[in-house]
Amino acid sequence: MKGMDFIMSNISLEHVASASAWKTAILTIVRPEQLNALNLDTLAEIDAVFNDLLRQKDVRSLIITGYGEKAFVAGADVKQLEGLDRKEAYALSINGNRIFSKLAALPFPVIAAVNGFAFGGGCELALACDIRLASENASFALPEVTLGICPGWGGTQRLARLVGTGHASELLFSAARIKASRAFEIGLVNAVHAQDQLMDSALALASNIGKQAPIAVSAAKKAMYAGIEVSLTEGSDIEAHAFSALFDTTDAKNGLNAFNNKEKYEYTGE
Repeated sequence: MKGMDFIMSNISLEHVASASAWKTAILTIVRPEQLNALNLDTLAEIDAVFNDLLRQKDVRSLIITGYGEKAFVAGADVKQLEGLDRKEAYALSINGNRIFSKLAALPFPVIAAVNGFAFGGGCELALACDIRLASENASFALPEVTLGICPGWGGTQRLARLVGTGHASELLFSAARIKASRAFEIGLVNAVHAQDQLMDSALALASNIGKQAPIAVSAAKKAMYAGIEVSLTEGSDIEAHAFSALFDTTDAKNGLNAFNNKEKYEYTGE
C-alpha cells in the first residue's frame, strides 16, 4: 500500500507499507524538463528529506529514482555552475558532499533504481547509495572533464572504491558513457532489469531487507563501511564490537530463540 508523504517543488516522497508496521520510502527526483538534473533547490529538498527520514522509526529502506523513463538524474544543473569563483565552487562541493555523505550514512539500506541517464551528479548520487539497480536503457557517465572541471560530489572517491582505480580512471579521464550492461560487468550496478520491472525489483529487494532485524542490518552497514577504511585487523575489531552489541537487543534474543525453537519472529527494531 502506497501513501504519499509530501511533494516539494522538485521531488516527491512516498511510503510503501508492508503487512507489518514497517515501510519502504521512495524518493523521486521530479524535474522531467531538465532530465531531473540537480539544482541548488533540489539538493536542499533532498537534504530535508534525509533529515525527515532520520526521524522516522518505521522506515527500513529507501529507494531513490528519477521521474519518467528517460533519466535517473542527468547531472548537476550546469547553468548554476557557470560564473562560480573558486571559493563558491568549494562551498558547492562541500555542500553536495555533505548531503551525499548523509545519504551514505543513513542507518538503513538505500537502493538506487537507475531508470535512465545517470550522469555527473546523478552518477554521484547513485554511488552514494548502497545498492544500484539499473534499467536496460540506463547509462552512466562522469563527464565533468569535458567542461573543464572534475567531479565534486564524491565521484572521484566513491567510484574508485567501488570498481577499482582502473575502471574509475577510464570513466573519469575520458568522460566515457557506458551502458547498463557494461556498468554491471565492472560492478557499478548490482543487476540490470527491463524498464517495466525495475521498480518492482527494487521493491522486492527492499521488502526482503525490511523483513530482517533492522538493528542488525544497520549494524552490518555501519561496520562494513567503517571497516573498508581501515586495516583488516582494525575492521575485524569493529565487527566484533558490532556483533557483540547486538546481543543486548530484544530482536537478537527473540530471533535466536525463535530459530532454535523453529518458530517465526517478527522483528521490531528493539
